[in-house]
Amino acid sequence: MKVQIIGASGTGKSTLANYISEKENIKWIDTDYYLWKDDSFSEKNPIWTRVEMYQRDMFSNDSYIASGSVFMWCPEGFNNRDLLVFLSLDEEVRMNRLRYREIERNSQMWLDENGEYTNDFLEWCKTYWSEEDKKMAGTYGEQSYQMTISKSPVLKLNGSQPLKLYAEIKRTVRKENC
Repeated sequence: MKVQIIGASGTGKSTLANYISEKENIKWIDTDYYLWKDDSFSEKNPIWTRVEMYQRDMFSNDSYIASGSVFMWCPEGFNNRDLLVFLSLDEEVRMNRLRYREIERNSQMWLDENGEYTNDFLEWCKTYWSEEDKKMAGTYGEQSYQMTISKSPVLKLNGSQPLKLYAEIKRTVRKENC
C-alpha cells in the first residue's frame, strides 16, 4: 500500500497517516520531516537534503503512508502511490485546531482585529482556499492541481470523521489494485 494524504494544515493528515501506519505496520512519511531541520519549524532543509531524504525513503520502503506534499520541490515525488487522499475540514474547526497547536508549541502570537490569537503561520493558513496559484505550496490551488494531474485515484475525505476513515482508504486501494 502506497498512500499520500494532502490537504490544508490542521485537517488531520498526520493523525490519519500515523493511525494507518500503526494499523498496517508500514512507514509513515511526514513530509514536514523533509522540509524542516527540527521541531522548531524555523529553519528549512536545503532542497538537495530534502530530495536525498525522500529518495532514501522511496528506495527502502515497499509500502508507505505519506502525510503532506513534496510537489513544489520534487514534482515527481510519490508518483508511485496507489492512492492520493485529499483531506478537508470545516474552516473554523481547522483554524481553531491550528491556533491551539501554535499555543501548545509556545509560538510567538498576538491578537488580531477579532481578538483571536494569530501569528505569521496562522495568517498564511487563512489563505489556503483563496490562493489559486498552483505554484504556491500548501494551498488549495497547488493541491487542486496535484489532484487534477494525479495518475493514481483521488479520494476526498472529511477530516472531522473518526479514524475509521481508514477502512475507506484500504477499500479504495484494494479496489484499484485488483
